[in-house]
Amino acid sequence: MARPRTFDEDRALDAAMRAFWINGYEATSTQDLCEATGLGRSSIYNTFTSKHHLFRRALARYMTAMNEAQFALLDDHTRSPLDRLRAVLERTVETETGLGCLTVNTTVELAGRDAEIAVTLERDTARRLAALAAVIAAGQRDGEIATTRDATALARYLVAVISGIRVSAQGGADRPALEAIAATALDALT
Repeated sequence: MARPRTFDEDRALDAAMRAFWINGYEATSTQDLCEATGLGRSSIYNTFTSKHHLFRRALARYMTAMNEAQFALLDDHTRSPLDRLRAVLERTVETETGLGCLTVNTTVELAGRDAEIAVTLERDTARRLAALAAVIAAGQRDGEIATTRDATALARYLVAVISGIRVSAQGGADRPALEAIAATALDALT
């Protein structure tokens, strides 16, 4: 009879997510995952079946957490559309750890050669684009966002700006530089 699991799977998943976030997928060894999670190889493989499966779950967990926070700001109808977009950019700057974004890092490392991960990333991007485009369109209808460019194109622009903020921070940009990027993006909308 199999022994019951004696560890917190969510905690192990968070630890693995951090290891992947710091090192990337390829550079994170099974031994790194054992050290990060405090689990033995057999526990990792019995629970998560493979490094790739563990990574997919860690990436999904990361996306869920990041999106929940971003969507909460975008769905805050007590703020104007432009203020909601400003809040998203401010949060991006405030929460930047210098590790960048696991989603951006994964896009660079794996999207071009791992079809399964590419699909996951495309779905995530589509959800974020739709949420941003809806807020941008509302701002255009209200006259708060002056540009007449397509709302989805502007949403793509903001996703690129947010990714750029993360990459810039990873490269050593200081907070004033990141704030300037965010401010310039908002200026482009008004």
